Amino acid sequence: MSREDFEALVVDELDELPDEMVGGLDNVIFVVEDRPEDGSLDLLGVYEGFALTDRGQYGFGELPDRIVLFREPLLSICDDEATLRDEVHTTLVHEIAHFYGIDDAQLHELGWA
Repeated sequence: MSREDFEALVVDELDELPDEMVGGLDNVIFVVEDRPEDGSLDLLGVYEGFALTDRGQYGFGELPDRIVLFREPLLSICDDEATLRDEVHTTLVHEIAHFYGIDDAQLHELGWA
């Protein structure tokens, strides 16, 4: 799948998320990169920033937090577009949860890790 088609799929999946989940996102951008810096295929996405629960004086002049989805690792684990959509959806929910301060242990308990 081309990068452009993948980015369009990510936008579609973002649009499918409930307003309650994305409505509270403040100063967050979504980015698609081919692979993590180490070149591995093990990481599907990452949240880079300060969780809402850790922000304190966060505000004006701060660079935006980033939610990065890694195209090649996601493509490598999916055999078809339906599976890819499911994995992108799950990865988005997982990384957005980190924005809200939900850690991996909690996500595992909830079935999102």
